[in-house]
Amino acid sequence: MTIIQNAHVISPGIDREGQTIVAKDGKIVQVTSRKVAPKKSDTVYDAKGKYVMPGFIDVHTHGALTYDFCDAAEEAVFKLAEAKLKEGVTTFLPTTLTVSNGELKKAAENARKYAEAGMPYAKIPGIHLEGPFINIKCCGAQNPEFVRKPSIEEVKGIAKIYPVKLISYAVETEGGDKFAKECFKAGIVPSCGHTGAKLADLMKAYKNGLRHMTHFCNQMTPLHHREIGMVGAGFLIEDLNTEVICDKIHLCPDMLKLIFTRRSLEHVQMITDSLRCSHCKDGYAFSMGGLEVKLENGEARLVKGGNLAGSTLWMGMGLKNVHDITKIPLKDLVRTTSWNQAIELGMGGELGKVEKGYKADLVAINPRTWKPDAVFVDGEKRI
Repeated sequence: MTIIQNAHVISPGIDREGQTIVAKDGKIVQVTSRKVAPKKSDTVYDAKGKYVMPGFIDVHTHGALTYDFCDAAEEAVFKLAEAKLKEGVTTFLPTTLTVSNGELKKAAENARKYAEAGMPYAKIPGIHLEGPFINIKCCGAQNPEFVRKPSIEEVKGIAKIYPVKLISYAVETEGGDKFAKECFKAGIVPSCGHTGAKLADLMKAYKNGLRHMTHFCNQMTPLHHREIGMVGAGFLIEDLNTEVICDKIHLCPDMLKLIFTRRSLEHVQMITDSLRCSHCKDGYAFSMGGLEVKLENGEARLVKGGNLAGSTLWMGMGLKNVHDITKIPLKDLVRTTSWNQAIELGMGGELGKVEKGYKADLVAINPRTWKPDAVFVDGEKRI
């Protein structure tokens, strides 16, 4: 068994100090205020009052430690999973770029090899395809050379190699509304992103089941008083699951406050959208889908044009940022780091809570630094 002592448990709807968590066979079997005497064979971790939360679930992350998921090298996904674990992420969807079909299939093959190796770091239940079916006018840091029309056959070809769980595409593209329905039939969550859509475009896909928005506010039509666009849709339509990059760069603090205080927290998902420059120092330069990017002052931007690329954000720091800005209790905010994601991915009954019966995927966060002190996957202490 694994016993976590002196834990300050933060879970959806729960904020309790002085707790003991007991895990057996990968699941939580007890959360109690009583002391539990360990056996010699047990793994014991003294949290010393640190926050113990559900392991973070990051559904949108490209890279870290100089590696990108779309790199041909097999080790890239292993390094990304290792970096995510260090951030307190226990489950994630490695996210692709708008690149060639061959590169997408290679990334899927590498994810499969990581799974076959037993997923030694964070878990990867599937992958997130960001593109290549986006609006060429809303590429952001994606390469327009590889943009193409939605093809469920291309997606199915990739999914045969390794499951595709989420796909970001522009709903206004030809056949975009029907593409949402085809994704659902294939067991994939469709998401509107890198889009110039109007509300009417979104509603066509919405009628076919689309309920997800990729990095809300970034690379989508802004709010206007005569056409509310995708930003307006995100506030008007309550059950859209909106990804939010909480680094205070992609969205200013006032916008973060607006989102988290005006939208239902049941439908907000914190993401990192981290790039290969995550865990790297300023000055690091790299290529992203054939485009040159440089990290300066903690911001990753295209060398040509200056567009923001992704981030270097850690999930815990994103949670701190929003908590500082909004003063919303952690027991309410924490669902946006894990449980909401788990629900949408069909795992809400096993991930995202520190409760009996849930998988013992946990992170102990130091409240002074907001960085992980320990990370558990299926009850195994991996950090």
